[in-house]
Amino acid sequence: MAQQQAKMPQGKIPKGVRLPNQKLEGKTVKRLLSYLLKHKVTIIVVAVCIILSSLTNVASSVFLQLLIDDYITPALGSTNPVLTGMAKLIITMIGIFLVGIVSSYLYMRLMGVMSQKILKEIRDEMFEKMQKLPIKYFDTHSHGDIMSHYTNDADTLRQMLSQSLPQMFSSIITLAAIIITMIITSWQLTLVVAVFLALMLIAVKKVTGKSGKYFMAQQESLGNVNGYIEELINGQKVVKVFNHEEKAKEEFDKKNEELAQNAFKANAFASSLMPMMGNIGYMLYVVLAIVGGVVAVGTGAITLGAIASFLNLSRSFMQPISQVSQQMNMVIMAMAGANRIFTLMDEEPEVNDGYVTLVRAKIDGDKITECKERTGTWAWKHPHGDGTVTYTPMKGEVVMHDVDFSYVPDKPVLHDIDLYAKPGQKIAFVGSTGAGKTTITNLINRFYDIDDGKIRYDGININKINKVDLRHSLGIVLQDVNLFTGTIMENIRYGKLDATDEEVIAAAKLANADGFIQMLPDGYNTMITGDGGSLSQGQKQLISIARAAVANPPVMILDEATSSIDTRTESIVQAGMDSLMKGRTVFVIAHRLSTVKNSDVIMVLEHGRIIERGTHQQLLEQHGKYYQLCTGAFELE
Repeated sequence: MAQQQAKMPQGKIPKGVRLPNQKLEGKTVKRLLSYLLKHKVTIIVVAVCIILSSLTNVASSVFLQLLIDDYITPALGSTNPVLTGMAKLIITMIGIFLVGIVSSYLYMRLMGVMSQKILKEIRDEMFEKMQKLPIKYFDTHSHGDIMSHYTNDADTLRQMLSQSLPQMFSSIITLAAIIITMIITSWQLTLVVAVFLALMLIAVKKVTGKSGKYFMAQQESLGNVNGYIEELINGQKVVKVFNHEEKAKEEFDKKNEELAQNAFKANAFASSLMPMMGNIGYMLYVVLAIVGGVVAVGTGAITLGAIASFLNLSRSFMQPISQVSQQMNMVIMAMAGANRIFTLMDEEPEVNDGYVTLVRAKIDGDKITECKERTGTWAWKHPHGDGTVTYTPMKGEVVMHDVDFSYVPDKPVLHDIDLYAKPGQKIAFVGSTGAGKTTITNLINRFYDIDDGKIRYDGININKINKVDLRHSLGIVLQDVNLFTGTIMENIRYGKLDATDEEVIAAAKLANADGFIQMLPDGYNTMITGDGGSLSQGQKQLISIARAAVANPPVMILDEATSSIDTRTESIVQAGMDSLMKGRTVFVIAHRLSTVKNSDVIMVLEHGRIIERGTHQQLLEQHGKYYQLCTGAFELE
């Protein structure tokens, strides 16, 4: 939604702010119905309970007429009234009311349980779909807005399923029963009610039309606010370091004002319905009393009990109309939330059309056979069109030829990239920020697909390799470490879910993380919360390196892996890193000279092109860009 001015004229749509269409989309309604229809038995029971509960409300008016006309009026003219019939009627009504109370409790409880089951199913599907979305989706959508799908949007659905829909159905049944009872009681007075009903429907249509727009706008504004808050929480240290508090507050005020104004207008219109309906109801009550009295006195076509019953029905008549109109706004808001949820579910998943898979293998001379037991050897299983299958040993050879890539069409990021990494080689990428270093590694693991050229892994086009198997063969250590709530043991095991405790400890020792882990209160069973807030940045990075080590992949990608570690800690880590890299193809992105100078090949990138390549000594002798970076500073800028 376009950004809104801090102050908005009341009652007007701000310039540049597009309010979403408040109409219910047929496909969204059908999709929600598909979830409801999975609970047919519950819905039938709920419908029966609602009908019983609604009829109970109407029965009170009929009871009033019978009580006055059949018992009270005759009793007034009798010296010895018999009250046995009245007692039976009262006992019968008590029984009917008890049925209504039990029915109301039962349908509300059933709808509450059913709505939670449906929401669980929807959240499960959302989360499952989210795991299949490409990295590009998360790069282009606010994390807070995505979270809003699970919280605010899901909550509007809960309210609709557990409250709004049952109340609307109950109101409609009640309204139908009241109208039928009114017609039977007095068609003359029913005509008066029909005139007022037309006036009410016109008022309801105008009010719900206005509020519906703002309820849907409120959901979008809420997503924007959540996204901004999440962003500020993650960057709170940056905010404080640069004294950005006032500017952040100003930006938040604008977004919050937009949300407040949309919510204010939505609720202002919706809240006006109840007093509006109430006043119209009072007017109807007075008019019915006058008309009923005139008809009773003038023609005798209606009894005193019928008038009292009709007046009671008129008061009951207003409540379901008000409830339907109010719940309609909640339904519209829930549909806005459902539409956002289903939009996420309908996002194009990451395409995984690879058919070459990674399997455990045994190698006997030139013969490679697939096996289930752990052998420490892996091979690429490549089925062919003629039905034959070939196996290629996984070595970690990566070749790029004339690779072009762009995140946005017609804005290339990489141009004519040629790269040849032999198994066991260490390839380093250096260059200024934005030169394309990280982008190259993102193409190797197929977070993004290339525009042109070829990338081959062990001689196989990576487009043919199943993405899950491709990424299983790669280990990645990033600059920004993500640790998850759980023990240190569990966080390291994240790299290989079936790793034994011994394998985890061995990986930690390889990364030189075992020393500080043993000094923690519970060692490897120490709980990590808040993304490892109690650990130093260097300690978190060591855990990340151990997590990559336990996977034991043939290819490692180290993207600024030691940039967050101080020089003293780096010397400790470097020995572990060298052990980790031994025998593996390693791609290193680093600014520190100490990290890249012992690489087999160093590639210097500038504006998405490789402008220099060679060993550390060869590049120094060329007196080119690399020479300038090395002699200009101890760290590569």
